[in-house]
Amino acid sequence: MDFTVEGQTVRVTVPNWAALEARVTERLAQRKGFALATLNLDHLVKLRQSPAFRSAYAAHELVTADGNPIVWASRLAGRPVALVPGSDAVLPLARVAARQGVPVALVGATAETLAAATAALERDVRDLEVVLCTAPPMGFDPEGPGGAEILEQVVASGARLCFIALGAPRQEILAARGRALAPHVGFASVGAGLDFLAGTQRRAPLWARRLSVEWMWRALSDPRRLAGRYARCVAILPGQLAQAVVQRFRTRGA
Repeated sequence: MDFTVEGQTVRVTVPNWAALEARVTERLAQRKGFALATLNLDHLVKLRQSPAFRSAYAAHELVTADGNPIVWASRLAGRPVALVPGSDAVLPLARVAARQGVPVALVGATAETLAAATAALERDVRDLEVVLCTAPPMGFDPEGPGGAEILEQVVASGARLCFIALGAPRQEILAARGRALAPHVGFASVGAGLDFLAGTQRRAPLWARRLSVEWMWRALSDPRRLAGRYARCVAILPGQLAQAVVQRFRTRGA
């Protein structure tokens, strides 16, 4: 499934969980780095607004569908993909790393959250080695000297898989920079994934996720912060679905 944003094509390149684990396993085994982004409507809104975000996305080899609207659009386009949220990717990818003896770094959130997330990972993933936890300060700029310093810490730690939990677009911008400065490291942008593991943020209940209304549950839980974001997402949804239908007919006519 392709999305066109300001003349740039943004493509879901990893269709399901099995493909994601296979791609990450292969890259880590070959000591090759990667950048993983998880596409949703909020990203599409921000991609329209930010050239830096668009440039960062172009550096991501692995892109999954993080949001049911992306999945719906893929089906309309005749190129169906499965839902692979970044917040659910931490444990599966940590297990891949543990099987291959790959050390892991955690970047983002707060020191307390990272400590709790580390404890949860080491409890649930046998033989996992977390070698670095670093929480950037408020106002952290991934494109500034602080971003380079964080990446230098990741390299010095020996980590070859780095989970970044800074929120979009900062996490994807840092990951794209990491592809250039630490090309042997895999960078996975996981949003609130570490907070969910640590228990510092509450995940939507299973019934809400199964009914594809997690976004509504989150908006009602924190309306002041999220209402505007979801309103902007809803505003672009019809256009994205129409774009998907056009792709389907173009593919049939090719």
